[in-house]
Amino acid sequence: MSFVEFSGVARLDRRTKRLVKRLGPDDIAIIDHRDIDRASAEELLESRVRVVFNISPSVTGRFPNVGPLALVRGGVRLIDCPGAELFEDVKEGESLVVRGAGLFRNGTRLAAGHVHTEDGLERALAEQRARVTDALESFAENTLHHVRDESKLLSEGVQVPQLKTSFRDRHALVVARAPEAKRDLRIVRSYIREFKPILIGVDGGADRLLEAGYSPDVVVGDMDSVSDEALRSGAEIVVHAYPGGRAPGRERVDRLGLPSALLPAPGMSEDVAILLAYEKGAELIVAVGTRFNLTEFLERDRAGMSSTFLTRLKVGDILVDARGVSRLFRARAGVGPLLAFAGAGLAAIVAAVAVSSDLQRFLSLVVERAQSVLGL
Repeated sequence: MSFVEFSGVARLDRRTKRLVKRLGPDDIAIIDHRDIDRASAEELLESRVRVVFNISPSVTGRFPNVGPLALVRGGVRLIDCPGAELFEDVKEGESLVVRGAGLFRNGTRLAAGHVHTEDGLERALAEQRARVTDALESFAENTLHHVRDESKLLSEGVQVPQLKTSFRDRHALVVARAPEAKRDLRIVRSYIREFKPILIGVDGGADRLLEAGYSPDVVVGDMDSVSDEALRSGAEIVVHAYPGGRAPGRERVDRLGLPSALLPAPGMSEDVAILLAYEKGAELIVAVGTRFNLTEFLERDRAGMSSTFLTRLKVGDILVDARGVSRLFRARAGVGPLLAFAGAGLAAIVAAVAVSSDLQRFLSLVVERAQSVLGL
């Protein structure tokens, strides 16, 4: 992004996924986000914000991190100023000015940092990819370590709460917050229309469902990225709690005066939602926006993937990816469309006969000939 000076309104939040909900093109985003992940970068781009100040390193080099590069390629000026005390010195909504890599208020410089360029980020990404083996080894070791601690997921499962929604012998669609969820929901629209699966929103995934024109049946998660609108949509709310029972997300639900149930389990909320559908007897579970690979786990600052590995192992072949469904599924025509097609054809014939005297005489001859042959 090229500008000499930019004036805007300060918007601050240490949780980027909360901040993006109130950002616009006239704002200056101030974040505290180490190794900006791809999902957060795409949400920042969707907000059309033009300047982002990060008081943490946007790229640490721990793994191939494409988020900062996506931001810069999308036209955002990304400025790192590690250690700057912007969360103490700046108030939400006040007017600030950006000059170069500096942030100013009434002519006084509040912070100066480093502007990321596309070339620099591309070089850093290439170097990170060359070192990915080290990250993979550490990731695998942590996964195996936690598999031993969390192996009860296989033998005992999770203690699921009582819900009004019946999962038995039905399909369940589990929607996470990932940016590709929007596209995937469009892809499986025919599948949703025909099979009418139970719609489970995982935190912000509930908002993805609302954006696509659907109402979630169940919202599962720690309630840190879902909107109040989604929580008030009428869905049953299941708060993901830590194995000991502590559930920080329940306080928010209680403040809204909404009923909720607790589900203590290790791991990620996506895994908890899948296990809930499995334990409740779903016939098939379709995952939307829950793609997992090494980079995505490291972007989320996950040292391993034990709960996800165990969940996939337990659920087995009833879990499929939305894109796999879109390739295999073709909406069945059904009797209704066929009858409508036949009716339209018959109507066209009747209309043609009604306006043509030659066709009327021809049909009369056909009828007389049939009567003669049949002796009528």
